[in-house]
Amino acid sequence: MTHHPRKPGLRSRLLAMSCLAGVVCSVALSGAETRAATTTTTPPKRHATSSTAATSAAHAPAAPAAHAATAAHPVTPRAAAPRTTVARAASPEDISVVSSRQALNGGGGMMRLETAPHTVQTVAKEYIDMRAPTSTALDLIKNLPSLSVSTPDTGGMQGGMIEVRGLTDLDMGLMVDGAPAAAAKYMAEDIDSENLEEVNVTPGSSGIDLPVMSAAGGVMNEQSHIASHKAGGLMDFSYGTNNLSREFLRLESGDIGNSGVRAYVSFSNTHDRAWMGAGINERRHLDFGVQKDWENGSTAKVFVSWNNENFTIDNYPTAQEFYTFKHTGQGWGRSANPSDDNYWKNNKDHWNQVFLTAPLHIVLPARFSFDLQPYFSFGQGWDASPGGVVDGVNQTSFFLQNATRQVGAVTKLGYQIDPHNAFSLGYWYENNYTDQSYPSGATNADGTPPSPWYLYKTTSPYGQNAGYELHSLFLQDTAKYLHDKLVIHAGFKFVMANTWTADPYNRYSTNTTEPLPQLSIGYTFNEHHQIYVNAEGDYRQPSAVDMGWLPTAPNAFPKNQYSIKEELGYRYHDKYVIVDLALFNYNVTNRIVNQYIGYNSFKPISIGNQTMRGFDLMVSGRSIHGFSPYASIEYLNARQDSNVMDLNEAVPTLIHSKGTQAVMAPHVMANFGLTYTYKGFFANGSVHYTGAQSVSVAGDQRMPGYVTNTLSLGYHFKPFMFAKSPTFRLNFTNLTGSIVRTGPMGVVYRATDQNANTTGTGNSFMVEPRFTMTGTVSTAF
Repeated sequence: MTHHPRKPGLRSRLLAMSCLAGVVCSVALSGAETRAATTTTTPPKRHATSSTAATSAAHAPAAPAAHAATAAHPVTPRAAAPRTTVARAASPEDISVVSSRQALNGGGGMMRLETAPHTVQTVAKEYIDMRAPTSTALDLIKNLPSLSVSTPDTGGMQGGMIEVRGLTDLDMGLMVDGAPAAAAKYMAEDIDSENLEEVNVTPGSSGIDLPVMSAAGGVMNEQSHIASHKAGGLMDFSYGTNNLSREFLRLESGDIGNSGVRAYVSFSNTHDRAWMGAGINERRHLDFGVQKDWENGSTAKVFVSWNNENFTIDNYPTAQEFYTFKHTGQGWGRSANPSDDNYWKNNKDHWNQVFLTAPLHIVLPARFSFDLQPYFSFGQGWDASPGGVVDGVNQTSFFLQNATRQVGAVTKLGYQIDPHNAFSLGYWYENNYTDQSYPSGATNADGTPPSPWYLYKTTSPYGQNAGYELHSLFLQDTAKYLHDKLVIHAGFKFVMANTWTADPYNRYSTNTTEPLPQLSIGYTFNEHHQIYVNAEGDYRQPSAVDMGWLPTAPNAFPKNQYSIKEELGYRYHDKYVIVDLALFNYNVTNRIVNQYIGYNSFKPISIGNQTMRGFDLMVSGRSIHGFSPYASIEYLNARQDSNVMDLNEAVPTLIHSKGTQAVMAPHVMANFGLTYTYKGFFANGSVHYTGAQSVSVAGDQRMPGYVTNTLSLGYHFKPFMFAKSPTFRLNFTNLTGSIVRTGPMGVVYRATDQNANTTGTGNSFMVEPRFTMTGTVSTAF
């Protein structure tokens, strides 16, 4: 087993945290109790993507969900009985359920009242239902204080990238129902927005019992729709800018006889064109869910999704190309000319994906409980890109993924020691594998790409396999004292991983182990005030797709990234306002970032150690005369603690980066939102600001700050015939039509580095899409 060196001081802090977590567990086991923290789990996904996203055009797995403790709790915490799942029926008749939700929400659902002893930031169904159905989870969380989110399109075809407290979505667990889901750039593969109940982010923590490998930046969890007890459904139709058309239909079975089983199935079809240059995008998606509840609190749920997409791969601009467009209108998009090497049909992403998770919770006799969450995802597809011109004939190069598979399971045995103390231990297993190759051949006469599968079989192209197998043991205890005002959660996870990469002639593998302690303490003074502290260790290793780009050599693998994080938080709420303040400190060793290498693909590089310190502040108002305001701000001081060797130079040279602003870490981010409702009318507007940031390790290339905005308007009509909730809404993005860069595609060593697209030097960027408007008609039935 290989142990990686840590920054001075980190080892002693880690040891202290481990010992403290152990002591608290021991004390809690012999003392009073706490409610069993139950965690949901969910399956994996593809394309490890982009800079802040995950690795390459290849679909790579993502990460897990949030503590069970992150779920919204009653205003005054109580000792919890064995976990039960409350069905949130979609039927408009369930007014009591909707009312209780809104009692926990502020800012029209842009913020939720939380009680967990760590940072939790949530957008609720109330807010989701005001946004366009094309919204992905990343679109919905853009106004949370810890996040700066970039999205390349407004049609919901792709996801985007996240910057979070000086880290990126590569450092986050991205989940659906608590199981690893798609990487951020491919979030649209996971689930349709109509089937989202909520999206919550825990930027500084991840549950001990979650299948999380990379969660230094926390966890984002999408909670899927729970099938209704009543038969019916939901339908909507959207039309908008860029020739967008989208249709969605969900059918609910209701309770099936006396079995207690209920299910739903939904299908959506989306079509639009690229907003920059030529290109047509298409997406077909299916979601299926089954739920069974027992009277003793046992539950079983299955969620399955299938996604098929063909979208035009964006040509992400350099700074020079961006300014040329801003000043002259000359864009960087794909060509509509079939004879052009840059023809849009020769720049396509074709992908099929299946995702499944099946969490099971069983209440056993003698205060025992058992949880099992298996998850699985499988994807297959390719990215086509121009391969130059040979003897006057255009060529096509492929990033071909013959298979990308992620399978795993979490098992957990819980014991309710007494009315105030709950203990659990468990085991997590995961196997991740990718088979990728790079065939190329002559482009078809009509400008379309040849069959990559045929080229793969006939030309014997160079290829690679990569993957990892992971075993993890964990235990945790949650205790409540002083009439449940004092909550102590302690846990420890030990991860053992074997990672490998191989080409047809060589194979290299390595074994690593990582200890991950966790301790959080929350104290509620009265029904209005709460304070908490949270500390934990997290690590990250390159994903399977990341490793597929690495040579099969002993020095090819970056050392595992390790983070130690501390949070101190304060919450206040009354009938008018909700306030949430979190101060944080991160120390990161062996920081791994992604370098964009073109073709929608990325390669991991290590840039040494970093320190991040700052605070998040969220404030929202309850509805007053129909108005519900929301505001948030983050201040971040992220510093590079190491000089970095520039490996892009013919002779590697040292970059004197120590003490400079860390890459992709803006000092300030701020948000403002306002929701208004009156009878059937509703409206929501939001404004987001991200400050200037460094996009090169040397600090010689920067991206200026920018502002984005959205507006939603709609009206709920009275029920008519079969239509129980006829609704019309308009959604707008980028109302001012600003031309701004919203995030770098990755990290470069210097501004003089040759760009991956060979169109210039320095970094490539995501750009805010032009002004868009989407109209939607919907109803439950």
